Amino acid sequence: MLAVQAVPHDFVQGWIAYTSERAGTFDIWLYRPQDGFNFQLTKGLGAEFSVPYWSPDSRRVAFIGVGNVVYLIDTVTFRAARIDQIEPYTLLGWSPDSKFLAYVKNGRIVIYDTFSHNSNTIMEPGASDVQWFPSGTELLFAAPDSTGNTQLYRIRTDGTDKRQITQNTEGPLHDVRLSPDGTFALYTFPGSSISIISTVDLATGTIYTLEGGPLAKNYFPAWSPDSRTIAYSATDYKAANYYSLIQMDSRTGQHQETLAVSDCFATPVSWSPEGSRIAYLSGCTDAGRATQLWIVDIRAPMPVNVLSGSHITALQWSPRIRVPKSIYTNSVYRVSFPYPSDWRPVSEVRYEGPDGFFQVSAISAGNQIAEVCSSEAFHPLRPYGTSPQIVMTTIQEQEACFIFPSADQPAEMNKQAALIVRYPRPVQIGGTFYNYFILWADVNHIRQFGGRLSFQ
Repeated sequence: MLAVQAVPHDFVQGWIAYTSERAGTFDIWLYRPQDGFNFQLTKGLGAEFSVPYWSPDSRRVAFIGVGNVVYLIDTVTFRAARIDQIEPYTLLGWSPDSKFLAYVKNGRIVIYDTFSHNSNTIMEPGASDVQWFPSGTELLFAAPDSTGNTQLYRIRTDGTDKRQITQNTEGPLHDVRLSPDGTFALYTFPGSSISIISTVDLATGTIYTLEGGPLAKNYFPAWSPDSRTIAYSATDYKAANYYSLIQMDSRTGQHQETLAVSDCFATPVSWSPEGSRIAYLSGCTDAGRATQLWIVDIRAPMPVNVLSGSHITALQWSPRIRVPKSIYTNSVYRVSFPYPSDWRPVSEVRYEGPDGFFQVSAISAGNQIAEVCSSEAFHPLRPYGTSPQIVMTTIQEQEACFIFPSADQPAEMNKQAALIVRYPRPVQIGGTFYNYFILWADVNHIRQFGGRLSFQ
């Protein structure tokens, strides 16, 4: 039997998805720390190597399961979808809007639309660890250069504008992870017997190497939600036994702290959504398999054993509690879409919140939507910078385009992006008929709004 208990002290957010054989075979389970509620999410789909990956909206979990199949599980409806078959332990990267998955397969970067079930690929032999930048328009990945040394690269999602970030000469890099804010990346090198953690400032290329544990065996590095701290498992050896230290350090090093000790050789670690706690595994048997899940509060390190009894192989804390949504409806522009309920109206057409904004309007223009999008993107005042990206798409079966800003966008534009959609039929406002709807929003929310936009 698997013993379960809640985490004491103040309120703990989110869910922990973990892989366990509690029911006899390995599957994905969910545990809620605040009250100890625990239940089985999948049945017969998991494998011992399954690693759960939460979507940013905390709605779905992706993992590689039996038969090396990539599954998506909706935590509300419990519906499962099979999307591909790939190698175990391949990193699955969710897009910021929780719509796309990126991963590597057969020398290609696959970008899979989890709603339409269509996919695009980018040829990148040897690529690994593909992840999305917060803008949703670029990817980070690792791949060997012409000398065989692994480098970090960034590339647009349409396969253009590939840029090399690092000038590594140390051989292979592993466990590449992009910080949540997209400004730093971390990796381990050179291998498994010796594993050192380094970070790179993506703006300057500056490399920082963390001190790590006493044996230079540092595994499973994970970014804190605020992108300032890294937690990891550092292997140590004493009295003829290996164990691991649960440590954290700043992204530039020099602030190492040991929080807890696991009796496993190494353990995955995962941060709580507010960044105050770290979950890890312990209770390793002679076979080296963990049987316990622990949580430690970094503010007052007193580890708590919250699950025990059956083998556990992986875990990941959900990124945040789902933010309640409100529905914005505008009868003049005849549109509606959900938005975060903590955003407030500035006017009838503009709402703002602590993490973004949106504003609606309409355009009366010619029949060629490509020209309309280009006119907006390359307005003489350059509101999207000098080289914005236009992505043609369809919204509600209507022609549409996203406009994403370039890096030199003026700071006062607050990362504004745009969505232009052809109305199903022209809308009359005053004495003018408008054939295009336009939505302005911060770049981190524009895809979410567009994906849920509907016409009245």
